[in-house]
Amino acid sequence: MSQITERNLATGWRLSDGQGHEIEVGLPFDAVSSLAAAGLIPEPYAGRNAEDLRWIAERDWVLSRTVTLNESAVELVLEALDGVVEVRVNGQLVRSADNAFRTWRADLSEVAREGENKIELRFLSVVREAARRQAQQPVEVPYHKGNCPIPDINMLRKQQCDFGWDWNPALAPFGAGAVSICPAKETRFERIEVMQAHHDIESESVSVTVRAHVVHGDGASIEMRFADRVREAVVEAGVAEAKFFVEVPEFWWPAGQGAQTLYDLEVSCGSARATRRIGLRRIEHVCLRDDRGLGFKFRVNGRDVFAKGANWVPAEALSGRIDRAKVRDLLQSAVEAHMNMIRVWGGGRYEPDWFYDLCDELGLMVWQDFMFACNLYPADAAFLDNVAAEVREQVARLSHHACLALWCGDNEIIGMLDELTGGGAERDRHLVAYDRLNRTIETALKEVDPEANWWPSSPSRGALDFGDGWHGGGSGDMHVWEVWHENKPFAAYRDVRPRFVSEFGFQSFPSQGVAAEWIGDLNPSSPAMESHQKNAGGNARIVTTMMREFRLPQRMEDVIYLSQVQQGLALKTAISAWRAQKGSCWGTLYWQLNDTWPCASWSTLDYGGGWKLSHHMAARFYAPISVLVVPEGEKDVFFIVNDFGENVDVTVQVAAVDLAGRARPLAEVEVSAWPSKALELFDLPAGTLSADEIYVFTWQYEGGAGGDFHAPKPWKSYELRNPEISMNIKETGDNLEIVLEAKALAPFVALEADGPGLFSANAVTLLPGLPVKIRFVPEVFGKPVNFTLRDLYSATMGGTQ
Repeated sequence: MSQITERNLATGWRLSDGQGHEIEVGLPFDAVSSLAAAGLIPEPYAGRNAEDLRWIAERDWVLSRTVTLNESAVELVLEALDGVVEVRVNGQLVRSADNAFRTWRADLSEVAREGENKIELRFLSVVREAARRQAQQPVEVPYHKGNCPIPDINMLRKQQCDFGWDWNPALAPFGAGAVSICPAKETRFERIEVMQAHHDIESESVSVTVRAHVVHGDGASIEMRFADRVREAVVEAGVAEAKFFVEVPEFWWPAGQGAQTLYDLEVSCGSARATRRIGLRRIEHVCLRDDRGLGFKFRVNGRDVFAKGANWVPAEALSGRIDRAKVRDLLQSAVEAHMNMIRVWGGGRYEPDWFYDLCDELGLMVWQDFMFACNLYPADAAFLDNVAAEVREQVARLSHHACLALWCGDNEIIGMLDELTGGGAERDRHLVAYDRLNRTIETALKEVDPEANWWPSSPSRGALDFGDGWHGGGSGDMHVWEVWHENKPFAAYRDVRPRFVSEFGFQSFPSQGVAAEWIGDLNPSSPAMESHQKNAGGNARIVTTMMREFRLPQRMEDVIYLSQVQQGLALKTAISAWRAQKGSCWGTLYWQLNDTWPCASWSTLDYGGGWKLSHHMAARFYAPISVLVVPEGEKDVFFIVNDFGENVDVTVQVAAVDLAGRARPLAEVEVSAWPSKALELFDLPAGTLSADEIYVFTWQYEGGAGGDFHAPKPWKSYELRNPEISMNIKETGDNLEIVLEAKALAPFVALEADGPGLFSANAVTLLPGLPVKIRFVPEVFGKPVNFTLRDLYSATMGGTQ
C-alpha cells in the first residue's frame, strides 16, 4: 500500500460565511476566536462585546481545503467536530456529524480520487438547528432559561455552557479539533483496555491485563511492554490479550497521600504504536448504609481519603484559546492548595487526553461527569443512540487513567425535574425520559468498563432516588447553595450535616489587574461590570453581604480586595465545619476552581491563572493538618483533622488576641491525631473572649506547622487599629523577598504586584513582633515590580497604607 503524503490536515483551511467574512484558519479552531484573531470582530471577552457577536452562530459557515491523494481507498477522520456538520468530499455528502464528543470516520473510497480533492465541512447554524430539533419533539423539552439566553442547547450534543451559564458568555461557538486522512484498511488500535487485580494486601501484588482491540489486525502479532516485561500475542477476532504480574508494585496515590508512580505501557502491531502511562492503584467508591443513610467516600489502596478540591469548568469559553501549559498551571495551583480531587463538571467538555495525563502526574483524582447539566433532554431513539456511542467512546478513551475515580451521570438534572416542569404530570413525563437517558449512560459505561465507579447524578441520594439532594445531608452527595442563592449568613453552612459536598461556593470580583484589562469601568453596577456578571443580582449580593460582614470600603479597588477575602471566609466557614465532621463527611469540592473568561464568579483562580486571595486562603484551610473552630450554641469547639495516612502527634496552642495584638494564652494540648475522623480537642465557653479579642491558634508536628485565627463576630463589629504595616523588599536569587511587620493586629494583609508573578502567601494576618516573610516569583525576573499593600483597616476604616 502506498503512503499517504498528507495525513494530518491541520493547516490550509478557509472559513467563510458566504457574506463577506472569509479567513484562513488552522486546527484546532473555534470560529469566534479565529475571527477575532483575524481582526474581523472585536475581542469577544472585552467590555460588552460578547452580546453583540451572537450573529456568528446564527449563520451557516463552510470550512474548506483541498488535499492531494495518491490513492483513493482512504478514510477521513474528524475529531472534536463541534456543531452540526455536513461533511462533503468532492461535492458528495460523506458524513453528517452532530456530537462534539465523538470521533467521526468517513470511508472515501467511493468519492475520493487520486490527485486533488476538495473537503468541505458545512457548519449549520447551531442556533437554528437547536430550535429545529426542539420543534420536532412531541412536547417541549425544557432547558434552563436562567442560564441560557440562547435557547435549546439541550437539543445538541455540544458543550452545554456554550449557550450561556451563570458565569459564561453566550457565544455558541463551533469549530473542529483535528481532521486527518488514513488508509481505509490501516491497522489501528480502537481501544486499549487495562484491568488491574489487586491481590493479598500483605504481598501487595498486582495483576495487570492489557487487552488491545485492533482494527484490521486479525492474525497479526502484537507486542506489549509493561513493567520491564514483554509479552507477544496474536490478534484474534480483533482482540489480543496479555497479562503482567507485578510482585512489588509502587502504587499511585492522590496528592498528599504518597507518590504518583506511573508505569509505561507500550503496544505495537505492525506500524501501529500506542503508549499509555498506568498507575497501579485501586479506587473504591464506598457507599454503605448506616443509621443516617447512604454514605459516600473514596478508598484508595485500602485507605479512606477525604476528598479536598474544587469543580473544574472549561479552561476557556472559546476552545481555540485553550493552552496546555496554562491548564497545567491551573491544575498545579489546585495541588499547591492541598487539593486531591477535581470534578470535571457536566456542562462543559470531556477534556483531552493530556488533561488526564496531567491529573495522573499531579495526583488529582477526577470525578468525571457525563456532559449533561441543568436541563432536561430528549429520550427518542436517535438521541439515545448518539449518547450511547458518545459514552462508549469516552469511557474507552479514559478508563485506563489512574486519576479517574468516579463516573457521574449528570449535573443537577434531578432538581430540574421540579424546577423546569412545575411538578405533577409534566414532572412524571420528563422523569420517565430522564430515567431512559440515565440508564442509557449507565449501560454504555458498564459495557465498556464493568468495574467502573458509577454515581447516577449530582447531587443524588443514590440509585433510583429522585428526591431532593440539596437539603437532606444523610445520604449521597449534596450541593449546598442556600448561602449564596438565598443570601443566608455564612454560619448557615454549619447547620448542614453532609456525607459529601460536591458543590457550594460564594462569588468574588476578579482581581484588579484582570478587571481593569478586560472590563474597564469597574463600578459594580456599570454596564460593563454587569455584562461580566452572569448570575442575576450577583454583584449586588457580593456588596450586600459585604455590608453584613464588614464596613463597606469607599474605593473600588478595596471592594475588589474585600470581595476575595469575603469569598475565602465563606469557603473556610463551610469547609471547617465539614472537615470537623470527618468520619461521617468525606469530601468537599467547592464551586469553582477556574474561570472561562474574565468575570465575577465563584472561582478562586482568576482568568489567566492568577491566585485570588481566596485561593491563598484555600491553601491554608485545606492544609493536611488543621485546627478548626466550630461554634456550637454557647461554646466554641476546637477540632483537629489529619489527612495523612497515619497518626500524627501534634501540639496545639490557643490564645486570645486583642486588637492591639496582645496575646493571652488560653490552652495548650498535645494529641495524637488519627486520619479516620476529626478529633475534638476541647471547647471554650462563648464568653471566653472579651469584646475586642479573637482566637489565634498555632500547631506543630514533625515536619510541619500551621496557624490560624477565628473571629466570633462580624469584622464590622471590631474597632480595628491602624497596624502601621512596614514592608521591606530584597532580591534573593530570582525571587523578591518581602518582609511585613505590624504594630497592631492586622487581618487579611494582602500584596498586589503591578507585574505577573506568584506570591508564596497572601491575605495573611500579622501580629506585633511576628514578621511575616512572603516570596514573590516574578514571571519575568529583572523587570521592576511595584507592590500595593492592602489590609482590613485601611480598606474599611478610612485609613491608607
